[in-house]
Amino acid sequence: MSMKTALNELHRASGGRMTPFAGWDMPLHYGSQMEEHHAVRRSAGMFDVSHMLLIDLAGGQSRPFLQRLLANDVARLQTAGKALYSCMLNEQGGVIDDLIVYHLWDNAFRMVVNAGCADKDLAWIRAQAAPFGVTITPRRDLAMIAVQGPQAREKTVPLLPATLAEMAPGLPVFHAALQDDWCVARTGYTGEDGFEIMLPATAAPALWQTLADAGISPCGLGARDTLRLEAGMNLYGSDMDERCSPLESGLEWTVAWEPGARDFIGRKALETKRNAIDNKRLVGLLLEGRGVLRNQQKLFSDGVEVGEVTSGGFAPTLQRSIALARVQPNIGENCTVEIRGKQLPAKVVRPPFVRKGKICIAI
Repeated sequence: MSMKTALNELHRASGGRMTPFAGWDMPLHYGSQMEEHHAVRRSAGMFDVSHMLLIDLAGGQSRPFLQRLLANDVARLQTAGKALYSCMLNEQGGVIDDLIVYHLWDNAFRMVVNAGCADKDLAWIRAQAAPFGVTITPRRDLAMIAVQGPQAREKTVPLLPATLAEMAPGLPVFHAALQDDWCVARTGYTGEDGFEIMLPATAAPALWQTLADAGISPCGLGARDTLRLEAGMNLYGSDMDERCSPLESGLEWTVAWEPGARDFIGRKALETKRNAIDNKRLVGLLLEGRGVLRNQQKLFSDGVEVGEVTSGGFAPTLQRSIALARVQPNIGENCTVEIRGKQLPAKVVRPPFVRKGKICIAI
């Protein structure tokens, strides 16, 4: 039996094509994935991301605990509402999950973790928190709506509760405005500007309908995936997992090596690999001809296998097939991809492909 978010009935009433995802009944699209993608790039679209798990952490040792738990350093979170992207690692340096952590107030923090990892993450966090006396509270009473696109903020702000409407326009990127159980964060997973709004699940249907009435397009999982791929953003389970370290997933920038005395979980394993010349790396691919790049397709250079596609698909903004791929460090600027028994040429590029509506690579 699939779990349902507070917006499930609205999705169905709006013609959402529903699909199982990480144990949840979620909208894949509302008629046209392509139109939803373009709505986010050109104006504003909204996503129900309530399937993701919000976890609140509180207690006098919550900050030291998170400094141990996460590869990035929450010491950077000194003001209420500031957010940080990080990986949570196992002792071998593999990625248990990637997440955002928010500083709520004093010794209180909130983590937003992926739906497919929620149960695993919660068990891991509770086990690691035991020596610190930190209170761990899953917040399934909250929903989350992401509003994304160049017009997302201007369309959304007037529809927020009055106090939040005053604070939200001045939010820097990766900061949030807080009021009671509402949290309006200037974060997202599309490569566009916008907000991720955390709010009581009971209030979510009314906000969703108000946003729709303001001309913000409902969007499903399909468009969310093509948008994040164009933006060069990793997908857990495809571009990284417990077998891969951040160093081989394009995420070394999320590892805070200083201060050197901070012994975060997985640090020792990462340090042995930190400057290794044979570390694989995550790159972008642009298919030169016709065809579609898909996960797990093999890459070759001069007949030698040099990597594998981790995420691939058609990019509506570029009208080309693109991918993220984990490759050998010396791959060069070109390779071939094995598609249905044929070797098709591809260009190796540095992601992102598209950010804030602009194409970032030569095509």
